Amino acid sequence: MEIIRFADIRPEPWRNGGGVTRELASHPKAASAQDGAWDWRVSIADVAKAGEFSTFPGMERVITIIDGELLLLTVDGAEHPLEKYRPFRFSGEAASAATLPTGDIRDLNVIARTGAFKGYTSIVEISKKRAHPVFEGQLAVLLEGKATVAPGAAAEAESDGDAPATAASEPVELSRYDTVVGSDSRSPEISGRGFVAVISIDHVEP
Repeated sequence: MEIIRFADIRPEPWRNGGGVTRELASHPKAASAQDGAWDWRVSIADVAKAGEFSTFPGMERVITIIDGELLLLTVDGAEHPLEKYRPFRFSGEAASAATLPTGDIRDLNVIARTGAFKGYTSIVEISKKRAHPVFEGQLAVLLEGKATVAPGAAAEAESDGDAPATAASEPVELSRYDTVVGSDSRSPEISGRGFVAVISIDHVEP
């Protein structure tokens, strides 16, 4: 069960210097977050001042405000008011700039290479009564609330029934913005109270 701890991620400056970004995951992993060599990337950015966004030629972006109330995003001259927890898709090649009418915001970014991958973001309310599974090709980011993650039934079925339970099968507490990496063989399940962002990265068939 793989968990990416937000507290362990070092912030990196934007290419245009307008803010900082923390990369949660990218593919291929060896690619630098600064040179655009990756085919997709998931990150959380802090936006503390109005200004232009970096451009990503050949990419498509999905941006979601996860802290703060409102971002006014202008894309190729058209203004779009982005509210909290409402994903917005636009071209990475577009000239884009933002203003902050209600103050600083933090946003979740999913950027994927057009024609190779397609990224999706869904905001899901979790509950203690029904665990939410995270499948292969998905990432789940805890946005707010209290939650734990544990291996799903499929993972438990793979273990020897006579073997004692291990620490790995016990629920693990998540902190805000921690990311759970999905799996089909060991599908993690998140339960608790709050909201998570479920990010799906689909490979586009040629």
